[in-house]
Amino acid sequence: MSVLTRDEAQTRAGLLDVHRYTIELDLTTGDEIFDSRTLIRFSARADGDTFVEVRPAELRSVTLDGQPLDPEALDGNRLPLKNLTAGEHELRVHAHMRYSRTGEGMHRFTDPTDGETYVYTQLFLDDVQRVFAAFDQPDLKAVFELSVKAPQDWTVLANGITEHTGDGLWKAAATPLISTYLVAVAAGPWHSVRTEHRGLPFGLHCRRSLAPYLDSDADELLDVTRACFDRYHEKFDEPYPFDSYDQAFVPEFNAGAMENPGLVTFRDEFVYRSAVTDAERQTRAMVIAHEMAHMWFGDLVTLKWWDDIWLNESFAEYMGYQTLTEATRFTDTWTDFGVNRKSWGYDADQRPSTHPVAPEAVDDTASALLNFDGISYAKGASALRQLVAWLGEKDFLAGINTHFTRHRFGNATLADFIDSLAGATERDVHAWADAWLRTTGVDTLTPHLAPGENGLCALTVDRTGSRPHHIAVGLYDRDLGDDGGHLVLRERLHLDLPQTGAHPVGKRPALLLLNHGDLSYAKIRFDPESFETVRKDLSGLPEPLTRAIVWNALRDAVRDGELAPAAYLETARTHLPVETDLAIVQGVLAFASTYITDRYVTPEERPAALATLSELCRDLIRRTEDGDNPGLRLIAVRHRIDVAAHPDTIAAWLADGTVPGGPELDPELRWRVLGRLAVLGATDEAAIAAELERDPSATGLEGAARCRAALPDPEAKARAWEAMFGTDELSNYLFTATAQGFWQPEQADLVRAYVPRYYTDAVDVADRRGPAIAEAAGRWAFPAHAVDPENLRLGEECLRDAAPTPALRRKLADQLDDLARALRVQQGQEG
Repeated sequence: MSVLTRDEAQTRAGLLDVHRYTIELDLTTGDEIFDSRTLIRFSARADGDTFVEVRPAELRSVTLDGQPLDPEALDGNRLPLKNLTAGEHELRVHAHMRYSRTGEGMHRFTDPTDGETYVYTQLFLDDVQRVFAAFDQPDLKAVFELSVKAPQDWTVLANGITEHTGDGLWKAAATPLISTYLVAVAAGPWHSVRTEHRGLPFGLHCRRSLAPYLDSDADELLDVTRACFDRYHEKFDEPYPFDSYDQAFVPEFNAGAMENPGLVTFRDEFVYRSAVTDAERQTRAMVIAHEMAHMWFGDLVTLKWWDDIWLNESFAEYMGYQTLTEATRFTDTWTDFGVNRKSWGYDADQRPSTHPVAPEAVDDTASALLNFDGISYAKGASALRQLVAWLGEKDFLAGINTHFTRHRFGNATLADFIDSLAGATERDVHAWADAWLRTTGVDTLTPHLAPGENGLCALTVDRTGSRPHHIAVGLYDRDLGDDGGHLVLRERLHLDLPQTGAHPVGKRPALLLLNHGDLSYAKIRFDPESFETVRKDLSGLPEPLTRAIVWNALRDAVRDGELAPAAYLETARTHLPVETDLAIVQGVLAFASTYITDRYVTPEERPAALATLSELCRDLIRRTEDGDNPGLRLIAVRHRIDVAAHPDTIAAWLADGTVPGGPELDPELRWRVLGRLAVLGATDEAAIAAELERDPSATGLEGAARCRAALPDPEAKARAWEAMFGTDELSNYLFTATAQGFWQPEQADLVRAYVPRYYTDAVDVADRRGPAIAEAAGRWAFPAHAVDPENLRLGEECLRDAAPTPALRRKLADQLDDLARALRVQQGQEG
């Protein structure tokens, strides 16, 4: 398949105006193929040649202005349109298209619970070609009219309101001008919850087998939706630009969600079958807020080319967190962002694959797809938060609203946006954009306190990096009350970096915390006295966001080799048992288990690290025996299962169906226990099969695949490897589940021979199966547990000699950089 280059897109946009697509899809033609007919009305500004994209199973016929074109002229995914004359044209394309099992194009899924089948589109970034013929680039917006023939008992959803006209035929209302990648269809026997808000139809949709779970959460989901909708109408002058707002929870979805106008699709794990924490509900609510922000940032005003993806994602990320905080009961979302999301940006920005938030040039669509990462989302949102702190929210929103007015239903660039902002403020936003959006890397801020007369101190801040920062500095003193251990905010200073001179701070504080409020994007360090305070009194900080900033700083110090992993674990052991914020508990335990115990400590030190985490989880479980904090208890139980070094306790939980004192083991916890027992060699195929009979759902199939791949048995490993790399039968989710089970640090000797095989087989499967499986192979199937020079050498050799696809190359480059970092951390311990 040819990828579209920026130059080709600019040339085509200069030649064509695309007016309207009329699309007819027939979903009644079998399990493998669907029928696609497309009429494109467009005009050429001058005589010339161009092409249209389509990726059919079979191209049946093509006519241009009533004259047939040779289907054999199709070259990969490009159908040449030669000798166009200036003026109006009609292109008709009839094709048979193939359903996907990888979450790309038109994905087809049969629910193992009840045998019902569902299909939905995911057309981002250039997968519209898998569904219908299109001039597939974001700046050739058009009106889309869809009709869909479906089985009689199906409901069809689309970007506009759909109407069943009889005999299984559904017609969707014509869209306003939108980009090709935003077209959406979802069809099947959906369970739906419908209402209206502000005169618009709102709907929630899921598989029938998930109906009771959606119904139990429908009020919460709709409350969040309505609250965010109303808050955006307070912020934005432009009203919501589409005719309805449907949210469909769809199976085997590759992303968290997709901002299709009028029909947002979410991964249906957000329809909770098992117990979840309030932090997880907050995450779901944030995704709802994020996707709704896209109706303006991305859908109403769309990037002209993929180098400005931050105009979509960074804004939706920032607006999602900020609006959720302002409009719903989830008032502490920036803590979750700080401890869980922001670290994603920091990590991505320190790898060789880093890129600016707004890169100067993205040459083609394959390169663009790689930029949907922690930089475009978390770093970009952090940069916007810093911009708001520097500019003020009033001027920021004024600039945004100017931008919407100027470019509504059109396309825009970074330059367009900065011009809109510049009209709302006297500050030099062009210089700000150059410093923040055109550069890479993470600045590091280090405080120095110089003693002066009468015990007073002055603060200077060293900055590695070049960005200006408008930050707050928190000065904390110890509470002198009877209980001790508490820290009290004495003063909050405001500082602009680089400094023009030392800043007086009065007497030396017990803790000096840079970037108080987390309004900038930078790694922070502590002066020696403050670091000792952190080690002793971290849990005595009164604000969750402040504690999140400190935990992030400790995390960075471990990754940078400045804090021993064991010291991080001991700090967690000391302070996490009294932590009240669920996002912090979850974030710290996730880093400790995923990175420290599995990668950063040596194999010899791993048992002690697991024991520390196990004891910590036991402390949290004991603390929650009174039932006051079920979310905290659930987090502790999950992690206690994951770090179990011996099977007896968790096997007893599984046998009893409950943790003593609760919770009862729901499907998620049962599969989690069984997965850990598989790793420890304390279960077998018969037990896995019995559990699958108990839970024959899609998530049950994934749980069984994960458990089977985790069994410490050579034959089980061989079967799992063959399923992933030897055949193309696994769906995207089953591939991921199998990969998650396969590599286990406890089984390093058993799977050692598979490490060199990975680099050959991953390259092959990425070539065959495309970007979604390449992403899964690079993320989940990578042997991250093998922290040794030989694994690093094999990976570097693969990047140099094996020509992996762009999606796999990017994931391998990131994984190998993380592997090299883990080696340095381990060697630092040994040194």
